Amino acid sequence: MNMKNIEQLNLMHSGKGFIAALDQSGGSTPKALSQYGVLENQYKNEEEMYTLVHEMRTRIIKSPAFDSQYILGAILFENTMDRKIDGQWTGEYLWEKKHIIPFLKVDKGLADPANGVQLMKAIPNLNELLDRAVERKIFGTKMRSVIKEANAIGIQEVVGQQFAVGLQIFQKGLIPIIEPEVDIYSADKQKSEEILKEEIKKQLNSLDKDVKVILKLSIPTVNNFYSDLISDPHVVRVVALSGGYSREEANQKLAENHGLIASFSRALSEGLSAQQLDSEFNARLENSIKEIYEASIT
Repeated sequence: MNMKNIEQLNLMHSGKGFIAALDQSGGSTPKALSQYGVLENQYKNEEEMYTLVHEMRTRIIKSPAFDSQYILGAILFENTMDRKIDGQWTGEYLWEKKHIIPFLKVDKGLADPANGVQLMKAIPNLNELLDRAVERKIFGTKMRSVIKEANAIGIQEVVGQQFAVGLQIFQKGLIPIIEPEVDIYSADKQKSEEILKEEIKKQLNSLDKDVKVILKLSIPTVNNFYSDLISDPHVVRVVALSGGYSREEANQKLAENHGLIASFSRALSEGLSAQQLDSEFNARLENSIKEIYEASIT
């Protein structure tokens, strides 16, 4: 690992703050834009849509509120990584200008439900994407699967797939965020979390000692349920997704879990709009960021 990566690894492991997820993509882009006040009749095709999304993301990233005092990292999607801010690749801009660690969402969405879970779809050209990520100064990746029911076979498959792809990512010199989300509306969420934790531990115990991962998990039903994962030597950090809770509720639950930090997307951009003047936009964003930060440092 080079010096920059070691600095980023140390910051990710012990820095105070949270990860901003700016990676809604593909199917969720029109929705993310409409919540931001940009309607579908304001763009003619995908290219225009992605340009507008990049303007929104650029506005967030360049905002004085988007500050490394509160934010450790930011997750981008491929289209954002491949675009520039002020002449620099987005990932490079984040680290060089903001001292915020850049991550890339690499999954291609979810497969159809089976065994109570949704695995990731196959990720064609993953190696090529990872090579480009390294070139564009990305530190790590993120990929999501979903657990809907406490089905031991399904959960084992989810965790097995996540770690197998995670190893491929680690071998390219990137730190994978492993994200087996438990649906917060699942009828047997707590039972799913018990099975999930056992499967994650099995996988962690089988890793070579130099392998590092980040875990991104739903906020557990039982407070501090993941504290033994937080202290595992393979685990750089355990971060939490907001999973459909409102920002207020997500922050409240997060604050009750010591050492767990946020990696929120929708909860971060709640209330931001294209129509706002910069002063109002920045004030709104600052308020969200400070609230999420406070909940993350407990």
